[in-house]
Amino acid sequence: MAPDALSDHRFVGYRRKLIEEIRGRGIDDLVTLQMFDRVPRHIFLPEGVWPRAYEDAPIPIGFNQTASQPSLQAYYLSILNPGSDDKVLEIGTGSGYLTALLALMADRVYSVERVRELSQRARKALDDMGVKNVALLVGDGTIGWRKYQPFDVIVVSAASPSIPSALVDQLGDGGRMLIPVGSRESQELVLVQKTGFLVTEDVVKGECTFVPLLGRFAWKADEASP
Repeated sequence: MAPDALSDHRFVGYRRKLIEEIRGRGIDDLVTLQMFDRVPRHIFLPEGVWPRAYEDAPIPIGFNQTASQPSLQAYYLSILNPGSDDKVLEIGTGSGYLTALLALMADRVYSVERVRELSQRARKALDDMGVKNVALLVGDGTIGWRKYQPFDVIVVSAASPSIPSALVDQLGDGGRMLIPVGSRESQELVLVQKTGFLVTEDVVKGECTFVPLLGRFAWKADEASP
C-alpha cells in the first residue's frame, strides 16, 4: 500500500457518494453513516480494485472471497447497533473493512478468519488506520472464540445452512447475532437474540447472497462448491 493511501483525497467524494447511496437504500441511522465516512474502504481492498472501492457492490478480494456490499454492511450495523461497551465477535474477517467499522462503534472486536492471507492483510490495514481494539484469529469461525465469551454482538459475514449452536452458546444475556441462513444460492438474514435462557430467531431480510461459511458447524468445503 502506498504510504499516502490513508490521506488520498481522491476518494473523499466517492466515499460521500457511497454514503448517499446507503442512505437511499433506507439506512438513515446517523451513527452508522458517520462510521462509513470515517473508514476509507479502499485501503482494505487489493490496490487493483481501488477504482471500484466505493461502489455499493461486493468486490472480489481473492481466495474465492468478496468484500460485502457496503449498504448490506450498513444494514448489519443498524440492526445490531453495537454500543461503546459491547464486546463483538465477527465471523469472517474478510477484507477487514467491517471489522474497522465495528471497532469504531464497540469496545472490543474479536474477529475470526479461516484464510490466513486475508487475516494478515486485514491486520495490516487495521494497523495502518491505527485501530487498536481488534484481535484477529485464523481458524474455524463456526466454533467461535470461546476464550473471550460471552459476546454482546456476533456478526456472521458468511452463509450457513443452519445457525451454529456453538455461536448461540457464546452469546451473552441480552446478546444478538445476525447470520445469513439458507442454501448455497440464496439466504435470509436471521436475527438471533438471547434473553436469559430464551433464544429467539427472526428473519429480518430475505433474498441475500453471501459466500459460504465453511467449518465444523456449517458447510464442508466439498458441500459449499456448486
